Amino acid sequence: MKTVVIILFGFITGVQAVFGQNQDVITLGEQIVITSHILNEERTCLISFPDTYTNTSKEFPIIILLDGYAHFKITSGIVHFMGSQRSRNNFMPESIVVAIENIDRERDFTVTKINTKRPNTMGGGKNFLKFIENELVPYIDNHYRTTPTRTLIGHSLGGLLTLNSYLDENSLFDAYISIDPSVWWDKEMMKERVDTITPSSSNKKLYIATANHGETGNIKNKQRHDLLYELLSKQTEEAQNVNHEYFESEDHHSVLLLALYNGLKYINQPR
Repeated sequence: MKTVVIILFGFITGVQAVFGQNQDVITLGEQIVITSHILNEERTCLISFPDTYTNTSKEFPIIILLDGYAHFKITSGIVHFMGSQRSRNNFMPESIVVAIENIDRERDFTVTKINTKRPNTMGGGKNFLKFIENELVPYIDNHYRTTPTRTLIGHSLGGLLTLNSYLDENSLFDAYISIDPSVWWDKEMMKERVDTITPSSSNKKLYIATANHGETGNIKNKQRHDLLYELLSKQTEEAQNVNHEYFESEDHHSVLLLALYNGLKYINQPR
């Protein structure tokens, strides 16, 4: 594996602070490039560190974020706010955010293929999870000060992959945030997997957010998510480990902001 470190400029808005003729640079994080032997390609990740990372010897939990480039700034901002020692919020521990940039979402976030008239690369999700668990996380653990506490966050197709990771009894994650997951992709497969859920999955925390898809799509979307939650609740002895929240006023895109905040707050509540 080779690593390229690039400083990212700007804060949550990406704006540099300029006062008179002096320019101050606020560093949001680092960019690394990892050569994956599992995927046979290089993958770029953006990393955000807690405020206290540089002036303490503490170790920190890690959050693996899918759709990294699109969601890196907003997620880093929320995580910083919720775990800020300066603001004394203490909603969650200070954490390291590792955001994976996309190459092929359809390939990486799906574990099955669906029939299409066009050629497609679907169904590579299991390999992508292997990359995360066998290459990316060990790399992060070896190069940064981390604890074994790990959270996976995904939206849309990324939310679908997050669910598939949760249902994998060998998954190394401790908590999962699945934001408006695309369970329509293979709802029968999802039902089969829920039916065979093991205690290693049901003892972990899962937060599912559902958005309002409007008059034409909302009934089916909400029904699928309601059914998924119902199936999980029946299979999970510790029902309080799974939380499902419907955002009537938010669509598929706007739901991300509130779901990140509420999801992080939920998975960090004491059991």
